[in-house]
Amino acid sequence: MNNALRITAFAAALAATFGAAYGVGRGVDPLVAAEDRPAGQHRGHDGGGEGGAEAAADHAPGGLQISEGGYTLALETPVVPAGARSELRFAVEDGSGRKVTAYRREHGKELHFILASTDLTQYRHLHPVRAADGTWSTSVDLPEAGGYRVFADFTPAAADAVNLTLGADLAVSGTYRPAALPAPAAVAEVDGYRVTLGGELRAGRPGALRPSISRNGRPVTDLEPYLGAYGHLVALRAGDLAYLHVHPNEGKPGPEVSFTATAPSAGTYRLFLDFKHRGVVRTAAFTVRAAAPGDDAHRGSGTGAPAGHAH
Repeated sequence: MNNALRITAFAAALAATFGAAYGVGRGVDPLVAAEDRPAGQHRGHDGGGEGGAEAAADHAPGGLQISEGGYTLALETPVVPAGARSELRFAVEDGSGRKVTAYRREHGKELHFILASTDLTQYRHLHPVRAADGTWSTSVDLPEAGGYRVFADFTPAAADAVNLTLGADLAVSGTYRPAALPAPAAVAEVDGYRVTLGGELRAGRPGALRPSISRNGRPVTDLEPYLGAYGHLVALRAGDLAYLHVHPNEGKPGPEVSFTATAPSAGTYRLFLDFKHRGVVRTAAFTVRAAAPGDDAHRGSGTGAPAGHAH
């Protein structure tokens, strides 16, 4: 029997609709209820120090909910075809259903938009453009059919607003062939670059992650700033795609970029490292296992897999 499944536009749309509803239901905080989270605490972000990392462990990770804090991610393009360039359109709506048109800029952007397949083998860090009416749009070309999740990471300009990461389901129609999550390994290869992941990801407490970048056997010591930093790291939890955006600690332009991160739970995560060198942004991907507190038997390691960065 052929393992490939044909996802029609109708079935994909139906899946996206039910997936979005499920995302709202499953977004109930398993650790701390939203109303119990301290005011001003960021969702989905882990700062570059222990304080930010510890705060991240005190609430549910971002991206599990389509609505939070009076804001909703409205994905206007819930289905796109595989293997063809399409335009994704979305908006962030306030509690009155109005499209948000004013944001605080963070790392050079008003909004960061992440897209990943549910099997975590496809990844895009996109840079959408906002129209005057608050509608965001970006082009995307996804080679594989199946279920995807999109994440909008932003802070509204309202004085009392906090950072939010909202998520919604996207269906990509076409012939779907399930893929297994790549096994953990300590090295990722991308476009002739070798990225070695040091450190570990731990649940409930800060852990150091130290990817080191080399090319043709030589350490890369002239990384270029990208969105105000020498590297950006996104972690997605396997199973529900809980989102953790980690920013680097202060450091030099390579070869090592240091991060501090706290996993919200023990389990398997997929890490996506964006770095810029010689004018090009590249993405190295790793699979890691976050150890439970007190468990020293499991260490984080990673492996490369298809990933992408679009502008």
